[in-house]
Amino acid sequence: MPITRRQFVGEAALAIVALKRMSWGPGPGGRLTARPGATVRDPLPPGVHTLSILESRTTVVVVPPGLSPGRPAPLILMFHGATESNAESLGALQQVAERSGAILLAPSSAGTTWDAIRGAFGDDLDDIDRQLARVFARCAVDPGRIAFAGFSDGASYAISLGLINGDLCSHIIGYSPGFVIPGVWHGHPRVFIAHGTHDHILPIDECGRRIASDLTKRGYSVEFAEFDGDHEIRPEMVERSVAWVEGGTAAPDSAAGRPRK
Repeated sequence: MPITRRQFVGEAALAIVALKRMSWGPGPGGRLTARPGATVRDPLPPGVHTLSILESRTTVVVVPPGLSPGRPAPLILMFHGATESNAESLGALQQVAERSGAILLAPSSAGTTWDAIRGAFGDDLDDIDRQLARVFARCAVDPGRIAFAGFSDGASYAISLGLINGDLCSHIIGYSPGFVIPGVWHGHPRVFIAHGTHDHILPIDECGRRIASDLTKRGYSVEFAEFDGDHEIRPEMVERSVAWVEGGTAAPDSAAGRPRK
């Protein structure tokens, strides 16, 4: 999914801030309270469902065809890039998620990008928590296959939020991430990062390779995939990462919860 000129201008401006903010020190906030339930009432049927519309913010959940209401399915929470909306998330992942049998949750940020990238966790985090609770109430979700995914700013947000909430998130997928937001990390989620070797917005050496190397040194299981391309979501990387979530059985470790430096 190549980036448009409008997206390029927005991403380039935000990338300057992102590269200056890269840090591994602990910081406050970012915790989610929603959790999968033991039972599901009034399960959502297959299809695309709008969970909420609030001003410019829309949240959509896609329930794949053939999903058995009583059989827990993987869940992918996908965060779009700066200046985008959940339309881009759906365009990149919907077909692959439906084929794989994964539930896809696609929120939109309130501003041009996600709250913590603009300064601190706040309204976006609260909305994500509400939408997750709604999905957990009406969909059977496999707690061992809950993936936070994202592109560009959304990838930085997904990695950061996934590390902070590793007792909920079992898998993290970052398509061309820029940095990691400081926070107290919990659990030990597995991580998949895909990055283009010719990325001119978030350079692979300073961003994807650095994040993958640092997480590996800290004992995380990281699969790092480089591709011959620019700042984009590549279809083959989407296929590979969703299959990785499908085949993964890593369970969150709720006992861990310490700052990482």
